[in-house]
Amino acid sequence: MKHLYKIAMCAVVATSLMSGCSSITPVNAWEKGDLAKTEMSFESDVLDAKFTDHIYFSREAATGGAGVGGGGCGCN
Repeated sequence: MKHLYKIAMCAVVATSLMSGCSSITPVNAWEKGDLAKTEMSFESDVLDAKFTDHIYFSREAATGGAGVGGGGCGCN
């Protein structure tokens, strides 16, 4: 009986999660301009983000994954 209760609860939770995702609508063309604003980016300062990436890859002595070229010597 306890096993049947767990299966039923899992089914209810899974159904409610799937139904919640069904109402997602795509972004309209006129709304994409709002998403492209600089306030919506993860990095507020582009120059600071590039500097931080440069320091990270110089310390790690490896590059890749973030689009930064060069070696680990810090002379990108």
